[in-house]
Amino acid sequence: MEKAFADIIKKIGEDPTRDGLLDTPARAAKAFEFLTEGYRRNVKDVVNDALFDSDCNEMVVVSDIELYSLCEHHLLPFIGKCHVAYIPSGKVLGLSKVARIVDLYARRLQIQEGLTTQIAKTIMEVTGSEGVGVIIEARHMCMMMRGVEKQNSVMRTSAMLGVFKENNATRTEFLALINRPS
Repeated sequence: MEKAFADIIKKIGEDPTRDGLLDTPARAAKAFEFLTEGYRRNVKDVVNDALFDSDCNEMVVVSDIELYSLCEHHLLPFIGKCHVAYIPSGKVLGLSKVARIVDLYARRLQIQEGLTTQIAKTIMEVTGSEGVGVIIEARHMCMMMRGVEKQNSVMRTSAMLGVFKENNATRTEFLALINRPS
């Protein structure tokens, strides 16, 4: 990967041997490895048995989970927040594991629509819950730094499964909970 970054630096007309760029290919390769670590992780290891018996059958919401991902079309970042809700059916997931599942998929080349669905399906599968709702709000550098250069655009995506899809009151409660001040 270092060689590929050195080649890119050359292709844009820079000298990868100049002082400020000398270690850039190695640093860029290391950064890219980190930004795509989701390919080298799996759900089982991320959850790590942090699924607990519970009588809770009311909505569990984790909101404002920050996320950073790379657009699969331009390899540019999109940055935002994710809101996750589920209705347990005998099991609850350790709180940090919700954020770790978001990171697992965000640290892959993505489109936001796919990321939203992957998170929802995984939470549903892991918890066996009655339903899951996921909403992501993100700003895309491919929209801001190039192309149409729209600085204030925000993309919002949602995935509703189970009772969140079937029951309007459940969906409305989720939306109300994530839209209240912290």
